[in-house]
Amino acid sequence: MFDINVPNNGYAWWYVDAISDDGACGITLIAFIGSVFSPYYAWSRKRDPFDHCALNIALYGPRKNRWAMTERGKNAVSMTRESFRLGPSRLAWDGAALVIDIDEITAPVPARLRGCVRVEPAFASEKEFRIDGAGRHFWRPIAPSSRIHVAFKKPSLEWSGYGYFDANRGDEPLEAAFRYWDWSRAMLPGGETAIFYNTDLRTGEERSLALRFGANGDCEETQAPPLQHLPATPIWRIARRTRADENTQAVVVKTLEDTPFYSRSMLDTEIFGHRGQSIHESFSGARLCSPVVKAMLPFRMPRIAR
Repeated sequence: MFDINVPNNGYAWWYVDAISDDGACGITLIAFIGSVFSPYYAWSRKRDPFDHCALNIALYGPRKNRWAMTERGKNAVSMTRESFRLGPSRLAWDGAALVIDIDEITAPVPARLRGCVRVEPAFASEKEFRIDGAGRHFWRPIAPSSRIHVAFKKPSLEWSGYGYFDANRGDEPLEAAFRYWDWSRAMLPGGETAIFYNTDLRTGEERSLALRFGANGDCEETQAPPLQHLPATPIWRIARRTRADENTQAVVVKTLEDTPFYSRSMLDTEIFGHRGQSIHESFSGARLCSPVVKAMLPFRMPRIAR
């Protein structure tokens, strides 16, 4: 799962998100090789992806949200086919679940994040999809339907919920190919999942992917519902759009992340006749290219080179 070749100038990441069964708490984790959002990687002359690795953790809940993303150099990173260590944190596949042991420091205000997340897929998909025109960027929805168990000592919290696990890889920076993209997943009755990926390429081409996963892992490419434009994020005014059934209205329930180039939101949408919760992301490659934005990022993404 983790033992892959990432070329210089390239990247790979593994992404997990989940919402607790009562809807009160959430978590997102992203483990990066060649961190696509890293200003240090963008400024590096060597462009060695293994010298720019990071584990991003975002905790959401009724208490204060927590966020960490410390970048580490290649001396603090090791990989095998079934494990990926980043400094004091580690991801490992134990044969039945992805186990993520976390020991990180939040930024910009330092606080300890220490805990364990266990991702138990209902099934594992081998399907990988090209998301650009040139075939340089790929996405694999590994486990669209998973049970996730979260247990942290710092802060003290424990919950279980419904989650998602995927991976992306590419051999050039994201902003080289994408002007904008949005992605969303919707939980459907009976353990089904709908996923929509819409990309606006720098070539002017627009691509769209609509998938429906059954509870048994069957994957169907399907007709996407119409696009709807949502309100821009409240602080950084990132554009948001999503898919929803015709003659229905998608609603932003909560903006979870509002950054100069990226947003994550919780939506209430109707998909394939079912009303429910969706997780949504927007990414602006045009914003990420900005030297001003890159100069701001070290305050949220500190680096430990050793």
